[in-house]
Amino acid sequence: MAVIYMTHPVHGAKVATMELEAVADEANGWVLYTPETPSVVEEAAPEQEVKKRGPKAAKSKQPAAEEVPDFLAPQADQGE
Repeated sequence: MAVIYMTHPVHGAKVATMELEAVADEANGWVLYTPETPSVVEEAAPEQEVKKRGPKAAKSKQPAAEEVPDFLAPQADQGE
């Protein structure tokens, strides 16, 4: 039984088991390769600079425990 390794840019890799299958696959965009062949090494993207957070950004703005929000404070009666 023949073992024919093939790759495709969309579908990935496959193994064809017959020469006739490999010929038909080549007509559909598959390419022969050998596992010993080194793959093309892509260059890594340049690293992005990471900005440190300042002390203001790290603190959360929480009201003090004794402060009462305006919507909870007692309102003067304006009806009379």
